[in-house]
Amino acid sequence: MDDRIAVALESAFPDRNVDSVGSAGISWNENNTTVHVAFSDGPDAYLKVASGEDGSRIARESAVIPYVAAHTGVPVPTVLSSSVDGPVPYLATKPVSGPNLVDVWSDASSEAREALAREVGASLARVHECRFEEHGQIVGGGARGLELRTAPWTDVLVETIAEMRELAPTARYDHYFDQVSAAVRENRETLDSAPAGLVHGDGAQPNCFRSDSAIGFLDWELAHVGDPSRDLYRAKVQQFDSLRTTGPDAILQRFFDGYRSVAGGLPDGYERRKPIYEAVRFLGVPGFFDKIAEFHDEDADELAVWVEAEMDRLLGRITS
Repeated sequence: MDDRIAVALESAFPDRNVDSVGSAGISWNENNTTVHVAFSDGPDAYLKVASGEDGSRIARESAVIPYVAAHTGVPVPTVLSSSVDGPVPYLATKPVSGPNLVDVWSDASSEAREALAREVGASLARVHECRFEEHGQIVGGGARGLELRTAPWTDVLVETIAEMRELAPTARYDHYFDQVSAAVRENRETLDSAPAGLVHGDGAQPNCFRSDSAIGFLDWELAHVGDPSRDLYRAKVQQFDSLRTTGPDAILQRFFDGYRSVAGGLPDGYERRKPIYEAVRFLGVPGFFDKIAEFHDEDADELAVWVEAEMDRLLGRITS
């Protein structure tokens, strides 16, 4: 337990007796640290602590969680307390009422996985039903409403690319972030006509849990008001695809079926804007190349050749 966690613990739980502080799981996000806190005098909790003085992500998540709970029925954690302007920004939440989707998925049969995929799609659609007049970054708010720093969707998307770039530890492919950002700007007319909906921003399996009623979502710090098409495509890739291949057809069909069962169809303009989002999403591969190479049993130089060719191919689809 470092000093920042100790300060946040004292602020969040001044009258509780801490028994232990442990890891909450593997994370590549260096903007914060999340720990599991066990108390000797009551229920456990999770504590997310910002790595620096910037509390914007904490503010965003602290606002979105109660908003989603009030407006969608999608399961989310319960906020115990939070601080945005203090010396150590933090968010404290109760443990969620259900297992992580990663654990449920690993033990599930093919038929059960199809059912889970449908539930993920349905829950994501319920989030996207929260519509707004303009796109923008979430800067505050709560159950009654969200406060936005509004901007055209193109500009919001470029800002999210910049955030990805800040997190990316591999500098050798930094030029791809410039190229994709430029391509996004060139497609402003296509992008700015997108609907404005609440999006999660990081719908990977570790950020999902299975409650008694539905699939719920954790880690809302990347949430914003953007194009539901991008969030849907990103979740599809994070949930079901592997590095070089797409997920099983039956799984993907059930995922999209679940989304349609709530939304009545895929988001407006999904197929038209998907090539742009494919390039944006793939930035995570060259950006985290060194980490990804550690987890794949193949020659790093050969992997690099494929990554560069794939990035160039995706860029070519939206700049030609």
